[in-house]
Amino acid sequence: MQKKIYVVGMFDTDTASKVEAAVKGVAGVTGVTANCDKSQVLVDYGDESQEAAINAAISSCGVDVLG
Repeated sequence: MQKKIYVVGMFDTDTASKVEAAVKGVAGVTGVTANCDKSQVLVDYGDESQEAAINAAISSCGVDVLG
């Protein structure tokens, strides 16, 4: 599955890198790209059961998940 997640609070590439690292650590995630200019995170993952963990990983970096 692939999902585009819109976020608030990811203002620079340093924060985007932290978000990518956190999301990559979630079991089942096969790819992630965080884009601070578009305020979005593009995630490739196995199934819907991982969405809560992905959102939690993003939030752990001080970034708010919009959906």
